Amino acid sequence: MSRHRRKGRPRGTAAARPARAAPAPARPGGRPERPRAPWHPFPLVELCVFVGIVLLVLGGLNAHSDRGRLLLVCGMALGSVGGLDTAVREHWAGYRSHTTLLAAAPAVVVAALLFFARAPWIVVILGGGAVGAAAWAALRRVYRR
Repeated sequence: MSRHRRKGRPRGTAAARPARAAPAPARPGGRPERPRAPWHPFPLVELCVFVGIVLLVLGGLNAHSDRGRLLLVCGMALGSVGGLDTAVREHWAGYRSHTTLLAAAPAVVVAALLFFARAPWIVVILGGGAVGAAAWAALRRVYRR
């Protein structure tokens, strides 16, 4: 840094910045360590995603039957749960923000419930959107803490 003062900025204002939280423990490359799952040595998330992919392939090969459609839905659900688990752990640990992804989960559940309850389309859209927006605001506050 040079000895010359910058114009327009009085000395001593650098201390006015808010203090940041202590960084997470770093790996040898300098990046913080990703939070571990409670079942750490067992690759549960990876197995869920793998089984989900297998179910998607099997369901895609037989998509014109009820069994194929069920396999497709189960494959999507299992793969989504695997990814959602990682997003939840990283978000709550403060490692990385997944606010939009996590807010979409309750919005989809509410929209699905309204859809199967045969609510009008506008109610399905507005209900899912309202729940998603409320969840987004709450999850953003959680991450900032």
